[in-house]
Amino acid sequence: MKPNRNESERQQHDAEDALFAAIISLKTIDECRNFFKDLCTPAELQALVDRWQVVEYLEQDLPYRKIHDLTGVSVTTIGRVARFLTDGFGGYRTAIDRIRPSEPHTSH
Repeated sequence: MKPNRNESERQQHDAEDALFAAIISLKTIDECRNFFKDLCTPAELQALVDRWQVVEYLEQDLPYRKIHDLTGVSVTTIGRVARFLTDGFGGYRTAIDRIRPSEPHTSH
């Protein structure tokens, strides 16, 4: 959250809910692509894409250095993604399980 915002935590939470409701209202990949291209700068969108790629490579148990070589993402960011993949809020795992429901995964 930006410093100096005059929103309460409740207002911020409601604003997040509104954004997330908009996202889950989208029905196709093209709708999502267009929404995120409108919402994000090209660099912001690329950062999101990069992080998701990192998740996929971490799921393949590739070493951080190999992931860096494949994506250009810093080892620090790869470590942060790995930490949230194992000890975060469960969002990565939920998405992984939903797009690949028939593939078993190990608990990290």
